Amino acid sequence: MASNARLDHRNPLVIDTHELGRRPGALQRLTREIDAPVDLGIPGVVGVPEGTPVGLDLRLESVMEGVLVTGTARATAKGECVRCLEPVELELEADFQEMFSYPDADDRGRVIAEPGDDAEDDEDRLFIEDGLIDLEPLLRDAVVLALPMQPVCQEDCPGLCSECGARLADDPDHHHDAVDIRWAALQGLADTMTDGEKDEMSGAEAGVDEKQEK
Repeated sequence: MASNARLDHRNPLVIDTHELGRRPGALQRLTREIDAPVDLGIPGVVGVPEGTPVGLDLRLESVMEGVLVTGTARATAKGECVRCLEPVELELEADFQEMFSYPDADDRGRVIAEPGDDAEDDEDRLFIEDGLIDLEPLLRDAVVLALPMQPVCQEDCPGLCSECGARLADDPDHHHDAVDIRWAALQGLADTMTDGEKDEMSGAEAGVDEKQEK
């Protein structure tokens, strides 16, 4: 996947490979701490807040066709429990590995006269640009794959009460008395009646009972 814009060496996610050289087998190890870029994670679900520290352990290996990058990113992700809506904080460790190809070599390391002739292949490849590689696409993909699609505060989180929205983990004995729907309407009517009306109804019910006894 070729980039249309030139890479900025001042970007902490852009790595300079000039020191590594093009001798196959050469290795370089790097450790960096960067500020998380915007929208690092699953938008609206869980992710690493912009500007928070992200630790990177990197291994760069020179091979025939380019530079093989292997790395691990560590950070703290934040989100919301999908069951009880409480804040969730997760310690994230995301691994990634990708080949960055020399722009003048094919996938077998052979030099080609005009790089980019095979547009279909180029779409699936990352390239070294002026000795620089951009790790941001790798980091984003790795973090998304490492994060849960449905984060929970704890594996057995019971969620919220479907009737009142109370958090069930705070009150394990929380419940609502079941009301027979056949009496629900009468109960609602009784709640709206005045004391006098209730007395009259009670008297009428008593009279009916006396007649039935006779």
